[in-house]
Amino acid sequence: MEEIALLRARAGLVSRRSFLAGSAVGLGALGLGGCAATDGMSLAEAQQVYGPVPTEKFPIPGVDVTKVDPKYFRKMVRYETREAPGTIIVDPANYYVYRIEEGGNATRYGANVGRDGFRWSGDAYVGRKSEWATWTPPKEMIKRQPEAAKYARGMPGGLDNPLGARTLHLYQNGAYTLYTIYASSDPETIGNGITSGCVGLLSQDMIHLYDRTPVKTKVVVLAA
Repeated sequence: MEEIALLRARAGLVSRRSFLAGSAVGLGALGLGGCAATDGMSLAEAQQVYGPVPTEKFPIPGVDVTKVDPKYFRKMVRYETREAPGTIIVDPANYYVYRIEEGGNATRYGANVGRDGFRWSGDAYVGRKSEWATWTPPKEMIKRQPEAAKYARGMPGGLDNPLGARTLHLYQNGAYTLYTIYASSDPETIGNGITSGCVGLLSQDMIHLYDRTPVKTKVVVLAA
């Protein structure tokens, strides 16, 4: 399976969203009125949680939270499961990623997921982790989209790299699946199916999850 769906140049630079988008993203993101967002986090709180991260190797800009449906803001929720604390559960049907916590709770993150025809389900685990990873397009993608060939030897990490600031690489039975949970700086993608099966969190959420996720962590991807 391919890791990234679409490649194109924009204004002479490589856009992360264009790597990831396989079809037009529905941009009906909510413009938030007033000071309070629904689902427990105020707009002011969201602006703090999703503010700039200047200490990174490549400083991460703040998220325009008005482009994110507030139900996708990070939140602690009740989540009953038999999975052990620390397990990551991906719910592509509802565009959420959960990290299971103690006491029947979970940290919930809004996500983008695979587009129709590219979603998958099953158990995996975090085989490796990377910060500002190099991205290499699969051979199948280069064959279909020759413009990707210039990155055949890898695209260095950076704000325009489709894997973003942090990446959890998913494995099954000792083999890399080519699927990842990665960092996205495109708020319009959250709550949409746009990828070839990878799962994207806002960069600030991805750093939060990454720092709490060791190698070998179990990942469960639910059926859509």
